[in-house]
Amino acid sequence: MSDSPLRIHQIREQLRQQLDAGVFDKDHKLPSERQLSELFAVSRMTLKDALSALEAEGLIYREGRRGWFVAVPRLIYNPLSRSHFHRMVEEQHRRADTEVLSIQSELASPELMRVMELEPLTPIERLTRRRSIDGRAVLLVENCLVSRYFPDILKEDLTQSLTELYRQRYGYRNSRSRFDVQPAAAPASVAKALHLSPGQMVLKIIRVNYNQAGELIDSEFEYWRHDAVCIRIDSQCRVETEAILK
Repeated sequence: MSDSPLRIHQIREQLRQQLDAGVFDKDHKLPSERQLSELFAVSRMTLKDALSALEAEGLIYREGRRGWFVAVPRLIYNPLSRSHFHRMVEEQHRRADTEVLSIQSELASPELMRVMELEPLTPIERLTRRRSIDGRAVLLVENCLVSRYFPDILKEDLTQSLTELYRQRYGYRNSRSRFDVQPAAAPASVAKALHLSPGQMVLKIIRVNYNQAGELIDSEFEYWRHDAVCIRIDSQCRVETEAILK
């Protein structure tokens, strides 16, 4: 049989049956592309098309040159919830870790001025962190903090939740957030941190946060492995949070 869309569909369905049946453990490494292409008697290109379709569904994932792995369940992420990353992960009975990759004091770039509605030459702190679930790096996040709101913050433990740090150290409560969600090609720095190939698709979330006085105090640029997260909007979380805050 020629390498056709029908053949790609057949390979995808056969692999899905194996995955659904639990033949492979979660995070199990699949046979190499060469082995699978020989097994199904198809070209590497056809085999990659079938694997990419399963990756888009979140059933498997690829890590650079290491190969393909069986995906774990996606993290459920409700932007309307006030839960921070560690709490959100722990509530879903998973393990969260955060690693600080870099800290820079700089002036807001033109892009950041636009996103955060800042005046020219506004000093900011840019914090880049890699976040993992069950030991797997799934998120690179750049937090951009308006410096005047956070004196001496660089002396704090920045692996912890910034939401909790803002509340405990500075008395800020997050009263409003604005989100932009879009697919994007992974920049080289993001790809390296998340063990992707440059240009591989990620889910990019731009979030700006306001304190209880309505002041825009920080923004986040989140780059998620798209196979690791499910965005679920549940307005009940917002209702419950608003009731607590009143």
